[in-house]
Amino acid sequence: RVLDLTRVLAGPFATQTLADAGAEVIKVEEPTRGDDTRQWGPPFAERGAGEDMAAYFMTANRNKRSLAIDIRTKAGQEVLHKLARQSDVVVENYRHHGLAKYALDYASLRKLNPALVYCSITGFGQTGPRADQPGYDFLIQALGGLMSITGDPTTGPVKVGVAVTDLFTGLYACIGILAALRHRDATGEGQHVDVALMDSQLSMLANQAMNTLVTNESPGPMGNAHPNIVPYQAFTAADGELVVAVGNDSQFRKLCGALDRPDLARDDRYRSNEDRVRHRDTLVAALQSTFQTETRRFWEEALLACGVPVGPINTVRDALDEPHTSARGMVVRTEDALPNDPPLLGNPLKFSASPVRYRTAPPYLGQHTQSILSELGYTPAAIAALSSDGVIKI
Repeated sequence: RVLDLTRVLAGPFATQTLADAGAEVIKVEEPTRGDDTRQWGPPFAERGAGEDMAAYFMTANRNKRSLAIDIRTKAGQEVLHKLARQSDVVVENYRHHGLAKYALDYASLRKLNPALVYCSITGFGQTGPRADQPGYDFLIQALGGLMSITGDPTTGPVKVGVAVTDLFTGLYACIGILAALRHRDATGEGQHVDVALMDSQLSMLANQAMNTLVTNESPGPMGNAHPNIVPYQAFTAADGELVVAVGNDSQFRKLCGALDRPDLARDDRYRSNEDRVRHRDTLVAALQSTFQTETRRFWEEALLACGVPVGPINTVRDALDEPHTSARGMVVRTEDALPNDPPLLGNPLKFSASPVRYRTAPPYLGQHTQSILSELGYTPAAIAALSSDGVIKI
């Protein structure tokens, strides 16, 4: 069981991943408005039962039960303490030390359940000079160096089109939780997993960070080109752009054959990737002059026939409509979907023995409050009293 005290994206994305893998996830929400992303629209899905639902909220909240409860109240804290005793994992993304005043921090819950795995997701982590500062994806893309290498030299720094820092962090949180559960299974000991957006973003700078550590020079934006591989970028064909991703010398020779440019394969300036990186400008100009002579479809068929990675630059709608997307089960409907419910994005994990089940659609606010409290032993009269006092929403 996972007790989910997270909102917005990084935390909910982590807990949805766990829910897809079979965990029971109880999503704790403020009882009047719920998760902030319930209001992050338009667009809103007209589901036909209760409230319309923001598409943003639907991104990361399927397979969860919604418990709408005021954690500021003693009665609300008592409910969560009971749940923590019965849970394997707690995930939260409040400000540093933000839950201590409600006795919902790691130190407090560890006393109730020493085997508990408690994951905190924050902008900057539990230590360091920025630990008390708030952090959102956009800010961390800027502070973490990602914006400085995104875009092209004419645009200036640009953020990525989705909240990748939140998503990276959610995946790291999920990995950390699973590792901590393995440790608990082996030792009986729970622990605190500290995951920060800033740390996650820095780790995802990958080769760009290593380039900087080796050279002590900061890279800049390169548009659709790659700092360490050539040719690995977008080219303009007669009817639009396509991407060519040549990952090794053998593929480069195949590319030259498909383009009917054997002269490029024989040219000493382009024999190895190192050579091609050094002579990027002249090679790219030569390739571009060839690509512009035929259509994208022509080049896609020619390059794929000889094993060179190539493809069009799809819109989001194009990508969702790709036959391969359907074949891989990446657009799905939940088992309890209402007639008007939109499809959801699928999980990319494909298990041979325990496939992901899309059991339930993202919940309405407080949809499961009554059933969760009943399972904890609360009587109908006690639940009604909590509702009357504004502690819960049912």
